Amino acid sequence: MTASRQGFKESSNIMHCQLYYVSESQHSQVADIQALIVAHQLPIILHLELFTDKLSQKCRQQLSQTATQPILLLDEKNKLSWLSDGLSVAPEWDKLQRRVVSAGRKSELLLQAVKITSDSQVIDATAGFGHDSLILASTGAQVIMLEQQPLMALLLLVEQQRMSGLANWQKLMSRLHIINTDALGYFATLAADAIDDTKEIDMKAVDVVYLDPMFPEDSYQDSKTGKGAKVGKHMQALHQLASPPTLEQEEQLLQSAQAVVRQKGQNTNTQGRVVVKRPQFAPLLAHQQPSESWHNEAVRFDGYFV
Repeated sequence: MTASRQGFKESSNIMHCQLYYVSESQHSQVADIQALIVAHQLPIILHLELFTDKLSQKCRQQLSQTATQPILLLDEKNKLSWLSDGLSVAPEWDKLQRRVVSAGRKSELLLQAVKITSDSQVIDATAGFGHDSLILASTGAQVIMLEQQPLMALLLLVEQQRMSGLANWQKLMSRLHIINTDALGYFATLAADAIDDTKEIDMKAVDVVYLDPMFPEDSYQDSKTGKGAKVGKHMQALHQLASPPTLEQEEQLLQSAQAVVRQKGQNTNTQGRVVVKRPQFAPLLAHQQPSESWHNEAVRFDGYFV
């Protein structure tokens, strides 16, 4: 990891990003992105530059190699991407359309694990590129997406805005609620607000907390057999922004998530659950044995019933 990329991980009050756009006609789209930053109070300052040359792979690599701050690209289709190691990564939710339309417990291991309905409320505490949130929301459930990294939160918000312009995606987009915050801080807020009945956020209504924390890059495949999932470009990019949690952080995350869904069970006599996504060969989160697990050749979902 280069010194400049390591700098992307450092905590700072403000993140400076270079935003390249490709046409003079995109001023309104750039203004929309700026408006999202203000509306959601993201600690991001964009440095704008019109880029009229062709963004070839070689050009992207040169830009990323010389960058001292994250680079965002707004292409001719108004899709916002993050340039990471010469690769452009973006949520690209439209590419999941077939999967979202056909999503069900038979086809999606995640939905087998969470067992939610259209009446459910779910917290995706580690949203990332939002792909799992789409599958969760395909059930009709309301999904609160927590994303700690401001850059990732911006990508999610811009993608939600872009997809909301497509008629067949509007209902799904309305069920996604994106918040730039860390999971532990959000859970602590919920716990404090649970004592105050005047608060709008209702901890008693959360059915499932879904966790997909960062894990070491060498945990995706079995060290002996080589079987398992390869690290995709989206995950490679996330490793530049965030580090895997320590064991202590894993314990805090799991305990806090369990406390959130426990509140629901105490008030309705129903069973809440925390579902944790792991590579098939990765160790258990916080070394805690789950109530039940679901897995295929690449991924495992551990369910902790409360």
